[in-house]
Amino acid sequence: MSHRVVLAANAGRPAEYPADGLPEVAFAGRSNVGKSSLINALLDRRRFARTSNTPGRTQRLHFYRVDDRYYLVDLPGYGFAKVPIEVRRAWGPMVRTYLSTRGPLVGVVQVVDLRHPPSREDCQLADWLAEYRIRHWVVATKADKISRGQWPAHLATMAKGLGLDAAAAAERLFAVSAVQRDGIAALWAVIRPYLAPGAVQANAAALEAKPDG
Repeated sequence: MSHRVVLAANAGRPAEYPADGLPEVAFAGRSNVGKSSLINALLDRRRFARTSNTPGRTQRLHFYRVDDRYYLVDLPGYGFAKVPIEVRRAWGPMVRTYLSTRGPLVGVVQVVDLRHPPSREDCQLADWLAEYRIRHWVVATKADKISRGQWPAHLATMAKGLGLDAAAAAERLFAVSAVQRDGIAALWAVIRPYLAPGAVQANAAALEAKPDG
């Protein structure tokens, strides 16, 4: 399916975020984990979302407006040592501000590397998402880099490291290859309902009804 996609905002602070109230799904993960490639695969575009061979290049929030109906948001990557220290220090407040205050945010795709156990930063992000009661899915990318027979063991390691029980892992953990498009349709199937008209209001009502803790 062909989508109309525009880079609507390249934001470093809330005043620069889009103000139209359309639902947003954000993509978060380590630098060079494949967030932009995943967004391109979901949009069936080759190079729309900015990909780079230089980890840590994305240091602002990129808001991609799709079909004038919703946004896919590429959050700054984390965990790359060669990024200047002041940039690394800015990542936490920038992302936490977005996660904790963004009304149109209906879900987050946490992007991890299927080949490796979750990092300390991956676990920290998972804790933030739980703290802010944000619906999220875990996408383990680069699945084409290992044999399909190894996927279950690697997914089990990822689930354990991120504190996902068997039921949560079955619902929210995906092995994906942006190159071969494995898992793309399955991921779209779970996130698309939350991008439908009225999703922001429904998400706010669900959070109001959900008890803390």
